[in-house]
Amino acid sequence: METRQKVHHLIILDESGSMNSIREPIIGTFNEIVLSTKECAKDFPEQEHFVTFVTFNSGGIKSYLNLAPLEKFEIITGRNYRPSAATPLFDAVGRSINGLRYELRSEKDYKVLVSILTDGFENASREFSGRDIVNLQDELRKSGNWTITYSGADHDVEAAASSMDIRNFSRFEKSAAGLNEYRRRERTAKLNWLRKIRENEDTNDGYYNGIS
Repeated sequence: METRQKVHHLIILDESGSMNSIREPIIGTFNEIVLSTKECAKDFPEQEHFVTFVTFNSGGIKSYLNLAPLEKFEIITGRNYRPSAATPLFDAVGRSINGLRYELRSEKDYKVLVSILTDGFENASREFSGRDIVNLQDELRKSGNWTITYSGADHDVEAAASSMDIRNFSRFEKSAAGLNEYRRRERTAKLNWLRKIRENEDTNDGYYNGIS
């Protein structure tokens, strides 16, 4: 039996209080990502997709899925997405990535797409600093297996991403039109990324390149 290429999706969703102002649009955007990820995967039957999904605020980092098959990835609602408290962004990124990296320590042939979705700056981390995340990025980039993306609104997204050495970033507007445009770009970028895996191309950076 032919071995399928393993592809992991790590989704880190901000659930801090500032997300309340766009709770419903974010729920819609996230759910579109759920559906489009499943649709995109159908075009690459030689790949086997898994999902790890966490939300975060200063009340804690909640894990909903861990290395689950893609079909277990479900939409969210206002009942299980309730923004509150502050934003420990560095802790959420560091802990989530290190946790998945530990789980994959014995694996050799795999790819990981990390998707960070937030609307604000770090303001509550205690375990990880920006420098820690930069160092982590250096290690991951050398492996060639990880692609880290950062999507945000209402702040200087490029500066925030750059502070963690994240080179794949996208800004979205807090409006129906802005979120629709973000969904379109994200779907296109994901298809391109999966194609690069199929064709054994470099996937470290350039996730959003060439997408207007």
